[in-house]
Amino acid sequence: MAADKGRPHLLIGAAFLLADVSSAITPASAQSSVALPPVTVEHPTQKRKPAASSAKPAQRTQAAARQRSRDAQPAPPTASERAAASAAALNEAKLGYRAMPSSTTLRSGASPLDTAQTVNVVPEQVLRDQLPRNLDDALANVSGVTQGNTLAGTQDAVMRRGFGDNRDGSIMRNGMPLVQGRSLNAEVESVEVLKGPASLLYGIMDPGGIVNTISKRPELYQHGSVTLLGSTYANNKSGADGTFDITGPIGNGGLAYRFIGYGVSEDYWRNFGRHREMLVAPSLAWYGDGTTVQLNYEHREFIAPFDRGTAFDAVTKAPLAIPATRRLDEPFNNMWGTSDLMQASVERRLNQDWNLFAAYSYNTETFSANQLRITGINSKTGVETRSNDGTQGSLSNASYGTSYLQGNVWLGGFRNEVLFGGDGQYRTIYRDNLIRQATPSFNFYNPVYGLITPGTMVSASDSAQTDKLGQWSLFFQDTLHLTERFALVGGVRYMDYDQIAGRGRPFITNTNVSADKALPLGGAILKLTDQVSLYASYTQSLKPTSTIAPLTGGVVIGSNIAPEEGTQWETGVKFDFNKRLSGTLALYDIEKKNVLVSQLNPATAIVEYRTAGKVRSRGVELDVTGRLTDSWSMIGSYGYTDARVTEDPTLAGNALQNVALNTASLYLVYDFGATLPGRLRLGGGARYVGDRPGDAANSFVLPSYTVADVFATYETKVQTFPVIYQFNVKNLFDTVYYPSANNILTVAMGDARRFSLSATVKF
Repeated sequence: MAADKGRPHLLIGAAFLLADVSSAITPASAQSSVALPPVTVEHPTQKRKPAASSAKPAQRTQAAARQRSRDAQPAPPTASERAAASAAALNEAKLGYRAMPSSTTLRSGASPLDTAQTVNVVPEQVLRDQLPRNLDDALANVSGVTQGNTLAGTQDAVMRRGFGDNRDGSIMRNGMPLVQGRSLNAEVESVEVLKGPASLLYGIMDPGGIVNTISKRPELYQHGSVTLLGSTYANNKSGADGTFDITGPIGNGGLAYRFIGYGVSEDYWRNFGRHREMLVAPSLAWYGDGTTVQLNYEHREFIAPFDRGTAFDAVTKAPLAIPATRRLDEPFNNMWGTSDLMQASVERRLNQDWNLFAAYSYNTETFSANQLRITGINSKTGVETRSNDGTQGSLSNASYGTSYLQGNVWLGGFRNEVLFGGDGQYRTIYRDNLIRQATPSFNFYNPVYGLITPGTMVSASDSAQTDKLGQWSLFFQDTLHLTERFALVGGVRYMDYDQIAGRGRPFITNTNVSADKALPLGGAILKLTDQVSLYASYTQSLKPTSTIAPLTGGVVIGSNIAPEEGTQWETGVKFDFNKRLSGTLALYDIEKKNVLVSQLNPATAIVEYRTAGKVRSRGVELDVTGRLTDSWSMIGSYGYTDARVTEDPTLAGNALQNVALNTASLYLVYDFGATLPGRLRLGGGARYVGDRPGDAANSFVLPSYTVADVFATYETKVQTFPVIYQFNVKNLFDTVYYPSANNILTVAMGDARRFSLSATVKF
């Protein structure tokens, strides 16, 4: 790719500050430049014995020395003792679902009340309690989020405010992009969603926002845990997994390590399939005087069912009248592969006003898949036509670097919170061989599996699929504090990018774009009190129009075709009551223009392409998380998302695919505290997703659904070791539901009811 030659595409630097838990609590992970709470070590009192009158002078001297030793002040706590005390206090906040945003999401340590964009957090304890199976499941707690095309259940596909897809570059780890299909694993501590256009901070992006998964970090006190879990669906579908997590200091110089290992082997809930996965995630950190260095690595190996779900009847628009467990493909439909992630970051406090941050990330994933695909159905006869497809040698990677300064500048008596930096990214998505092979028909009313084997016929015109994207940017943002309560926000990103995409042997280029663009941001923040603020913002996004597949008439998307541009106006109110209960109420209006559309020219009989399409999304969102009382905690959301096409020759007025008008969720937890011999916590809740169109033409509708979950945990001691037993029921009422669709022949199915029981031993 020309864009990759002769250009520095990796930049390094900036500073993230850990979020404040409360005015009296310091997070355990901030173990370097942030002071940890003191630990008082009390010595047992000892009775003094009167000295004998005949004591020798030497004996009297020794007695006096012992007395001075008893009267001396206790030794100051070690770094490990201070870290352990901080972690204990932090854990209580986490148990109360305290939302603690990572500084990597907004590239600063600013409080959410002092920002002009929406960031929703799924806290660590919520993930522990709910045990989500994937990122889509975890984000059911966030307003305005639905599932997109998951590529047969193998990819994260998150629709935010009506926009998004799999492999759209919106999924991050610690603020740096991922290309691996599934991002939620045992190494993830919490998940955050930055809503709306995020191109100022993240470059090329759809206007829905980004999802940032936050890693668990090494800690300066020694502790660990082992978790064993057993699970079962109906019909003897069972599985087991285990997690090992240990962390602690290395020596006394601020160096710490962490190692996380995870393995799972479980039956798929439908009539065949099995999921196996292994993860190893070592990491190192150094917490120095004003400097923090982080190094982390993840290696994952997996095999999972490649399940395109079910189909809907083209006449009745209803799901096929077959059991939900019945698959329409073959037992060999699987995906298998490996992924690796390496990240490094350095944070340096230059002085009391300025922080420097630098980071680099490299992520790669390889996989192959048998992808037998449904091409037609006859609901009366049960005859199903299929194509024996597959992918061999898929390789994706993303190399990314960033560097920025964050600090305060006083100009004209006003404080300016300044963020200035740059980043670079080079991303490749490649598929070597694409299998396309005819296969005999199949009857889904009377299925007989195993009569065929995986396809082997390589289609030269479909193979060598390539999409290369490079971008290099500088960005600047200033928060000008006009008073203690009122601030204005302004910023701009200058971005230069190149993209080449196409396919085939010989290779045919269908996209060849090289351009640059400046994207602005503006906003205002009014703090009514220390706990409530109003905000308004204007943001933009940019995403080049591209295609791997050829367009009719040999059209190549070039720099003459404008990129998709998104603009958003947003306003709302944020609150954080006593650092216990926090949330956001937001109203927004997004418009995306320059969407590629096609139309037949009757004079020439040629299908012409132009960037004339427009779509828009308007909505209201409410998200609340935290502690209602000392015993009750909650996380809840509601989203109203009116997303539709406003300009298009054939689709104008249609609602956007897989986007629900209404979504809602509520999860409550009751903590019995110290009223029982052990610590008992009970929780449960439900999520609701309204009707959604299953395709762009709105030819059929995915019905609304409500899914309920419950859990219970009991913490006690076995000998001297804390032990936590946890029982979960996912999809309590065994609801059959359809979270997303690619088309009427490819409709995803939600998991059936699942029971799990786990035991965690801490040491």
